[in-house]
Amino acid sequence: MKAVYTLEDLRCWASSGAEPPIRIGVLGDPVAHSKSPQMHNAALQALGIPARYGRIHATAEQFPETLSLLPQLGFIGVNCTIPHKAAAMQHATRLDPHAKSLGVVNTLRIEGLDLVGYNTDGPGLERAVASELGAQLGSLRVLVLGAGGGAGRAVALQCLLSGCPSVMLVNRTLEKSEQLCAELQSRAISRTDGPPSLGVVAWENDALGDALRQCDLVINCTSVGMREDDPSPLASGLLPRGLLIYDTIYTAHRTALMRAGDQTGARSANGLAMLLHQGALAFEIWFDREAPLAVMRAALLEAAGRA
Repeated sequence: MKAVYTLEDLRCWASSGAEPPIRIGVLGDPVAHSKSPQMHNAALQALGIPARYGRIHATAEQFPETLSLLPQLGFIGVNCTIPHKAAAMQHATRLDPHAKSLGVVNTLRIEGLDLVGYNTDGPGLERAVASELGAQLGSLRVLVLGAGGGAGRAVALQCLLSGCPSVMLVNRTLEKSEQLCAELQSRAISRTDGPPSLGVVAWENDALGDALRQCDLVINCTSVGMREDDPSPLASGLLPRGLLIYDTIYTAHRTALMRAGDQTGARSANGLAMLLHQGALAFEIWFDREAPLAVMRAALLEAAGRA
């Protein structure tokens, strides 16, 4: 089995040589770094399902043809990662209501020639916050750090859909967070508890300090912390006691923000938990059965070098 397959491999798939055959996978550009195969292949083996999960590299130009080949090659489903989540929604035959609300698709289930689109990132975040931080996302006042990018948009929207009483948006470029705030306000998300408090916070210490004292959970959607020597995006002096921190970065080390939180006794977790839970939800979509979460967690931790 190859570490990464390509569109050319799919065009001559009969000679791929994988045994058991690859029936699920992840499409991305890049995709070689993905730890999803270790997690899903451990689950498939544990349940005795005769299939494997592989990485498939596809550029934006190759993505439509890549998708079109999957039903005839016997695929059950795929995950779609950067940069294909928006395109996956456009190519889906049908959409799960939650994916439609979020506006992006990260999981496709193949039913005959149909591609049914789902999004497990948002529910994965909810489960990660519950399992790792012991709290229900919808009950928390949230500050989203790095709210100008795609990840920040998805997280902020999920927080609103989950029922968070307030969501504060922070980005180094203030205009980007203001644009996201306007977009989210225009979505007119229906909630039984009335409209949420939604606002923008400037990335400067006084404003951040005031905002952090009024929130329960910080979610970091920036890339700061991927390297072990990165500084924290928030100084430890700004973090109040009792704060919860969720860093969407998944690394083998505790990120700089998590280490800053350690100094104030904050409870924190990184993106491995979200990857685990969104993967488990995708597995359940594909196979209509409960995912072996403990097996997947152990495989993921081993792959991340934390076992």
